[in-house]
Amino acid sequence: MTDLFAPLVDDPAYRKIAILIEQRIVARTLRTGDALPSETDLARQFGVNRSTIREAIRELEIHGLLGRERGEKRLRVTRPEPQRVSSGVSRALALHDVTFMELWEAMMAIEPAAAQYAASRRTAAQLRGLTRASTRFSEGTGDTAAAVAAVVDFFTAVAEASGNRVLALAQSPLNLLLEPALSAIIDRVPQARSRIEAAQSKIIDAIKLNKSEQARTWMEKHIRDFKRGYELDLPTIRELEGH
Repeated sequence: MTDLFAPLVDDPAYRKIAILIEQRIVARTLRTGDALPSETDLARQFGVNRSTIREAIRELEIHGLLGRERGEKRLRVTRPEPQRVSSGVSRALALHDVTFMELWEAMMAIEPAAAQYAASRRTAAQLRGLTRASTRFSEGTGDTAAAVAAVVDFFTAVAEASGNRVLALAQSPLNLLLEPALSAIIDRVPQARSRIEAAQSKIIDAIKLNKSEQARTWMEKHIRDFKRGYELDLPTIRELEGH
């Protein structure tokens, strides 16, 4: 007979406390910048000793949810950097054996929308950031790691220029998953560099001229090119996927 219930999870007290505090932060009961009660006060409220509270706080600090201002001893609620969030999501996705095609489908959903919004919302500073990332890629000479980093920075800059934080947060972990396949494509597909450079130039021009539909169209073409590169270098990338 199949069990109806899973065994109870006997987490240590500090982790239960960390989860409870995190829930207050996510629910916005505790907001960014709010001071956390002292260790002594938290120990009293939870009915535990201060060492348990310290362990809970340490876990929340590692995840970027708590921190201290420079020169201040009091802990405050902080907003995690997107890189911290995305690395955790990327790790979870990788552990679920995400394939390149699943990644590509997600990019086709997110990247064109980001480019479309960026064309109507970008600031002058964000446009300069896009141009810098594209220039780094076009000026790279044979350094695959630097080229991949420049492509990732370009996608990140487009997402930030979209003015939509959900798009930016959703896009960031995809970049980390893209890196191994993109590295293989740039290394082994001769035309990859020139096609990436050309697509970035078209996307920047559209965003600069506030042409939303054109920016979306060129980003769609750009992402489709990754699929073509995948198909040209299929054996290598499938090896990266563990097949």
